[in-house]
Amino acid sequence: MPRWLSMALFLVPVTTLLLVANVYLYRRLVRDVSTSVAARRAGFVLFAGGFIGSLGARLLGARLDTEAARATGLLLLIWMGLVLYLLLFTLVLDVGRRVVTRVRKAPEPPSPARRAFLARGVAAGATVAGAAVSTYGTWRAFHPPEVLDIPVRLPRLPKALEGFTLVQLSDIHIGGVLQRRFVDEMVARVNALKPDLIAVTGDLVDGSVPELGRYVAGFGALKARHGAYFITGNHDYYSGVDAWVAFVQGLGITVLRNRAVSIGDAGASFDLLGVDDWSAWKLGEPGYDLDAAMRGLRPDRASVLLAHQPSNFDEVARRDVGLQISGHTHGGQMFPGNLLGDLVWGEQNAGLSRMGNSHIYVSRGCGFVGPPMRVAAPPEIARIILLPG
Repeated sequence: MPRWLSMALFLVPVTTLLLVANVYLYRRLVRDVSTSVAARRAGFVLFAGGFIGSLGARLLGARLDTEAARATGLLLLIWMGLVLYLLLFTLVLDVGRRVVTRVRKAPEPPSPARRAFLARGVAAGATVAGAAVSTYGTWRAFHPPEVLDIPVRLPRLPKALEGFTLVQLSDIHIGGVLQRRFVDEMVARVNALKPDLIAVTGDLVDGSVPELGRYVAGFGALKARHGAYFITGNHDYYSGVDAWVAFVQGLGITVLRNRAVSIGDAGASFDLLGVDDWSAWKLGEPGYDLDAAMRGLRPDRASVLLAHQPSNFDEVARRDVGLQISGHTHGGQMFPGNLLGDLVWGEQNAGLSRMGNSHIYVSRGCGFVGPPMRVAAPPEIARIILLPG
């Protein structure tokens, strides 16, 4: 599938939703509650400008390279999230009012003044609720990711490696909003954990090397006893995967593209596998190749697979890989996205689950994509503690 078609299949429904949401909210929160021509014009400019600007900010991405442009872009992306929550609460209050009316079998308010009063009440309630949730979500997105300790019993892990700590960073999405300061704070936080190994499981960037290299360079300071490893995610493909692979390797981070390495020493070790992103084929790239990654592995050794998406875990479990570590889902990122993610991915939307003797851990990720908000799916740094199975 051509890249432009893949992007269109994503952007067209998102743009349509945002357009419908802005039109609906202008009608319900401005036109239906105010008779002032000036207020209606101001509301129209606000919603029309917010719609056009938020799309522009999303498309410009990493090219927001001045502080003024970055601040403007950030506000427009926040507007995108605010619109979604205003829409959610307005619909909930509208539907709730209609349900109550039907249950009570009461006629619609006959008085225009009464109807206007109820319309203003719904508008005020939705605005306050939407603004409150959006404010919290924005604060949570920029607040440092919480560190989660995840003990996992890994089959065939040597006793000498009990307590081995693998710190996972996923879905960081460095771009026009998250830049060098965010990177440096995260690196300091990870290094303070003194991990045995660091795994960056894809979607590192949203932009090209010339645009973002000066920010991503901060990951060169990651320190772990057995090194740092990187695998590709779908957004890394959108951003120029070969250039980014070369850049990351130049930072001293090992890139695993459908291959495996041994972690440990002659006395105690396990196999660490890494595959390219599952959906790379949609962009005409070779992508995910589990056969290549597992070629030559011994079945009596412990194994850990780094794979950006939770996809194909049933096959991974069938091949008796002890643990898969993934991201991609963001855990839904923003309510009700977390509930939709549960419907799509099931227990593999976020957290630890298992199939047979194999485990999978899916991180909610460190950053965000689209609106800079996290609601009911906080960002995380996962510290996976390996124990003999």
